[in-house]
Amino acid sequence: MTIKTELTEMLGIDYPVIMAPMFLVSNVAMVNEARKAGITGAIPALNYRTDADFRAALEELRKAGDKPFGINLIVNKSNYRLKEQLQTCVDFKVDFIITSLGNPAGVIDACKPHGMKVFCDVTEETYAEKVTKLGADALIAVNNRAGGHAGKLPPETLIPLLKNHSDLPVISAGGVGDGQGLHEMLTLGACGISMGSPFIASSEAPVTEAYKEACVTYGADDIVMTDKLSGTPCTVINTPYVREIGTNQSWLESVLNKNRTLKKYAKMLTFYKGMKSLEKAAFGATYKTMWCAGPSIEHVREVRPVKEIVGALISEYDQVVKAHAG
Repeated sequence: MTIKTELTEMLGIDYPVIMAPMFLVSNVAMVNEARKAGITGAIPALNYRTDADFRAALEELRKAGDKPFGINLIVNKSNYRLKEQLQTCVDFKVDFIITSLGNPAGVIDACKPHGMKVFCDVTEETYAEKVTKLGADALIAVNNRAGGHAGKLPPETLIPLLKNHSDLPVISAGGVGDGQGLHEMLTLGACGISMGSPFIASSEAPVTEAYKEACVTYGADDIVMTDKLSGTPCTVINTPYVREIGTNQSWLESVLNKNRTLKKYAKMLTFYKGMKSLEKAAFGATYKTMWCAGPSIEHVREVRPVKEIVGALISEYDQVVKAHAG
C-alpha cells in the first residue's frame, strides 16, 4: 500500500514519514534504509565535524539512488558554519532542507533557484506566518511531545492553529511511534510526520547498545526536560545520573544567562559543554549518561532494523484504517 498526501506528492515517497534529523544519531546508513523502506530521512549538518566529511556523506547518499533525502541546518548565530554548510547543500542539490532555531530567509533564497524544498521548524502561529511569507515549502509543527527541543503546544492544538494561519502543508513532529499515532496526525490535518526517537533503537544507529536499550527499557513517563545541555529546555531520559545531577542549571549558570553582556558567551559555553556530554553518553559506555530522546520511545519494544520499524508503522496504520472503515 501507499499513503498519498501533500508530503508524499511533494517528495515522491510512498509513505508520509520523515526520519527526523537527530544530533549525533542520524547517519547515512539510517537514511539509506529509510529511503529503501519508502519514507525519507534527514541528517543534521552539525553531525559532521568538517566540510570534507559532510561532502563525503552527501556523495554517498547521492550514489545510493535517486530517492529524496534532507539536511537539517541550524540557522541562528550559534552556527558559525552555516554559510559553508548551506553552500555544500546547494552544490549537491539536497532534496529538502529542514531549518531550525532562527531566521530561514537566507536558506530559502539560496535553495529556491535550485528547486530545493525548505521545511521550517515552527512552534506557534506567528513564526508560521513569517516563514510562509518568506517562501517556505512546508511547516514542521514541533509539538510538546517532540524529542530534543520540544514545543509548548500539543499536536491537537498546534496543527489546526498552524493550518488556520498558513496555507502551507503541515508536518507534525513529536510523540508518534506507531500507526495509531500516524493516523491521528493525518486526521488532524497534517500531511505527514517527522519521527525520530524510535529510530535511535535501530540496528543502523551508530550509538551504544546501552543508549538503544535505554529506549527499549524506559517509556514516555521517563522523559524529562533539562536546560543543562544547551541553555534551552531539551528532553532526556531520566536515568539515575540525570536524577543525581538534576535538570536545572546551577545558580551561576542561571545568573550568567540573565546578564546582557555575558549571556551570549554563557549560552555558547553551556551549548558546547552539553553537546560534549551528549557525545560521550552516545558513544561511550560510562555512568554519566545523558541520553536525548522523546516520549515516543514508549512504543519501542526491541532494537530492530530501520526497515522493520517502518514496516511495523505502516502495517499498524493500515490496520487502524481498516478498523475505522469497518
